[in-house]
Amino acid sequence: MSVTVYSKPQCVQCDATYRALDKKGIEYTVIDITQDPAALEMVRELGHLQAPVVVAGDNHWSGFRPDQISKLAATVTAHA
Repeated sequence: MSVTVYSKPQCVQCDATYRALDKKGIEYTVIDITQDPAALEMVRELGHLQAPVVVAGDNHWSGFRPDQISKLAATVTAHA
C-alpha cells in the first residue's frame, strides 16, 4: 500500500506526522501542496482543509493523528 503525506513548509503537525511514520517504519512520499496546485485541489476534494493530509490506500485523514498512524502500522505489518 502506498502512503502519501500532503504537507506544507513550517508545519508542526506535518513534522510530527513524519516522525511518527518514521518511528513505525512506514515508508511514505511527501507532496508539498504549496508547490503542487493539483495536489492541493485533490486534498480539498477529499474534504480536508488542514495539513498534513495522509492518504493510505482508501483511507485518509488530516492533522497529526497518532491513532490513525498506529492503525496504519498494524495494517502494514500484517501485510508484510
